[in-house]
Amino acid sequence: MALTEADVRQALKKVKFPGLTRDIVSFGFVRNVAVSDDTVSVQIVMTTANPAARETVERDARAVLSALPGVRDVVLDCRAQAPQAAPAAPAREVLAGVRIKIAVASGKGGVGKSTVAANLALALRQMGSSVGLLDADIYGPSQQMMMGCTDKPMVNQEQKILPVDAHGVKVMSLGFLMDPDTPVIWRGPMVMKALQQFIEDVEWGELDFLIVDLPPGTGDAQLTMTQQVPLDGAVIVTTPQDVALIDARKGLAMFRKVNVPVLGVIENMSAFVCPHCGQRSEIFKHGGGRRTAEELGVPYLGEIPIDPAIVVGGDAGVPIVASDPGSRAAQAFLDLAATIVRRLEPA
Repeated sequence: MALTEADVRQALKKVKFPGLTRDIVSFGFVRNVAVSDDTVSVQIVMTTANPAARETVERDARAVLSALPGVRDVVLDCRAQAPQAAPAAPAREVLAGVRIKIAVASGKGGVGKSTVAANLALALRQMGSSVGLLDADIYGPSQQMMMGCTDKPMVNQEQKILPVDAHGVKVMSLGFLMDPDTPVIWRGPMVMKALQQFIEDVEWGELDFLIVDLPPGTGDAQLTMTQQVPLDGAVIVTTPQDVALIDARKGLAMFRKVNVPVLGVIENMSAFVCPHCGQRSEIFKHGGGRRTAEELGVPYLGEIPIDPAIVVGGDAGVPIVASDPGSRAAQAFLDLAATIVRRLEPA
């Protein structure tokens, strides 16, 4: 059976953009495909600021095409163009009042990323900064519950969405607009459009910090945020066990590929200290976050202990930094915030 253009495009779906889970076909990078006898000609045009991405994609695409039955010659025109300044301008203009934008990310779910984001935002607020919290976890928004938001966002005369104030922090989440029992079953373009609206159509006002709670993993949401928002840095949340650390490394690699500075690694659920006897129990092991940071050459920002009060506070809508700022866990979040501020604003 003769090879067709559809066969070629299907094969190229195996080629992922470096550092992400999405393939070059779904990104629209494959422009022209031609099949003539035993020769396949393909043009790939990528938009990326990473010069090494073109070489990786070209190598992987050539390998995939050469493996197709009946193909003897592959003619590959692979180009990389720098992102245009114009598309990023609206995001910069809209967020002109925000001094520092920080993404909180994780390589996998279940490591307490959203808990860290909420308490980090509150810790920065306690330090005297004006803070916003953007819940960019489209598929699993939780900040509206964790921050105890009972009001719904309003719209001003300019048709801009006004974030909800919670514990002195401006909060915006898809959870405000969705039925909590309705799953978000969206393809990439819808995810990107929703995030773009959160960036461009929300009246954040003047802020010292905007904390962006990203969904776990690497994909469309992360790519959209890094392209649309000029992030000043990202922190990676992990737990000590090896399976979480493997995924944390992927998250670090993704931010490096899209030229977002990695501020460091946070080890969450580091250890449990008994409130009665003071004995320390390392339930999920210990020290993996520090080792990962050292191996990858990024700062280690600190550890957050296991404390049932953290879970109780999050479920009740009063994170522990707000409910018990003098506790050991709250102090860990305050120390974390102070460390990040020092790294972003050295004296």
